[in-house]
Amino acid sequence: MKIIRLNEVNSTHTYLKEYIQTNGYVEPLCIVTDYQTNGIGSRGNSWTGKKGNLFFSFVISIDELPEDLPLQTISIYVSYILKSILKNLGSNVWIKWPNDFYINNKKIGGTITNMSKNLVYCGIGLNLLEVEEDFGKLDIKVDIDNLLQNYFLELEKKISWKQIFSDFKIEFQLSKKFQTTIDNQKVSLEHAILNEDGSIQVNNKKVFSLR
Repeated sequence: MKIIRLNEVNSTHTYLKEYIQTNGYVEPLCIVTDYQTNGIGSRGNSWTGKKGNLFFSFVISIDELPEDLPLQTISIYVSYILKSILKNLGSNVWIKWPNDFYINNKKIGGTITNMSKNLVYCGIGLNLLEVEEDFGKLDIKVDIDNLLQNYFLELEKKISWKQIFSDFKIEFQLSKKFQTTIDNQKVSLEHAILNEDGSIQVNNKKVFSLR
């Protein structure tokens, strides 16, 4: 994974897409910064955060993902791998379906995922510092360079979706205390059923995690 570090950028996700449009895709590429002025969150919301937090976006080809991974559930896959690394470092972070990082009952970050042709774009924001009362922050100190290096090494292993899912379905029970947004409406996850492809069955509707 080639990593480009920027002191400041409007959005790592936007910058990355424009970079690929201009230069083409040659190899997996990551853009990382500790401050973005116009970050993109899920459903088009902003995720600007605060200087000193972690913002990165990366692009990989579909061929660099495990064969058994349903493409519509990539956001769970990439989020859960990062969560596992943070967990091994001593954090109590967990993933709320489908793409949010939580410490206890507070969101500390999230993932957005988009596809274009055979390329997958993933953007991740993580609060390392306090931002505001409604949000939390990571409960351990991390070295960003080491964290990213370990993260991309794990991605390169192409860990099977089956292996990730077996762990995530246990953790999914924590999500049932919360709500998610479906068709611009808040919906309780209390009675949601997690399917093997990462989607959920809620209110007689199948909802996928790709955002």
